[in-house]
Amino acid sequence: MFVCVSTECFPDMPLDKAMERLAELEFTAVELDVHEKGGHLQPAQVAADPEAAIAACSDLQRLRPVAVSFSAVESPAYYDLFTATCRLAKSLGVVTMVVDASELGTPFNGEIERLRKLVAIAHDLGGVVAVKTMAGRMTQDAETTASLCRNVPGLGVTLDPSQFIYGAKKPGSWEPIVKYVAHVHLRDTKPDAAQVRIGQGNVEYGKIVGQLQRVGYKRALCAHMPPLENVDQVGELRKMRLLLESLL
Repeated sequence: MFVCVSTECFPDMPLDKAMERLAELEFTAVELDVHEKGGHLQPAQVAADPEAAIAACSDLQRLRPVAVSFSAVESPAYYDLFTATCRLAKSLGVVTMVVDASELGTPFNGEIERLRKLVAIAHDLGGVVAVKTMAGRMTQDAETTASLCRNVPGLGVTLDPSQFIYGAKKPGSWEPIVKYVAHVHLRDTKPDAAQVRIGQGNVEYGKIVGQLQRVGYKRALCAHMPPLENVDQVGELRKMRLLLESLL
């Protein structure tokens, strides 16, 4: 296992400045966000001008790209946008593609069909799809997420433990999906707050690392922490890096 960080940690900075700041914090690996809303790179831009997208990622400040997070509204162009993003990932040597699950209420068979298409596209370009655990989505429940993985060969999971803590009377178990984990997003969380300062929440980082070690997980532990109001983001990211490195 190794530590990485998401460019979403500095959403208001241009991509090159965000990279510079993350390198100054001594991170060595990075997850790039390609999001329709608020992303450093937008899927439509990546599809329209692939060379410009590659150029935007040309100076990663010695940070090794290890994952690409893709998010776009469902539309007739959705799969074309995902294909273009997978091609960008391939050009950067990235295998892991983080995607959102559909919203709750989506027919189960429809979600299976959608994920199978994404897995097939990624596979053809050397990638692996890791659907993210997320409240309000079909992956908010570990058993449902595991069922999706069983029905979509090759599908992995991006584990975000905070989604099993925030809003829950007691922490939910993600044990059913540990063997499917292909990527991990980490922040600190309490039942009544989606994100809090490092050390003030209920996330048991050591336990998570232990669970992943037992199944032979060797990929990234990604600091995925949007800025908190009136909190020093640089200091929080430094604490997270040091904490995670101490566990490895």
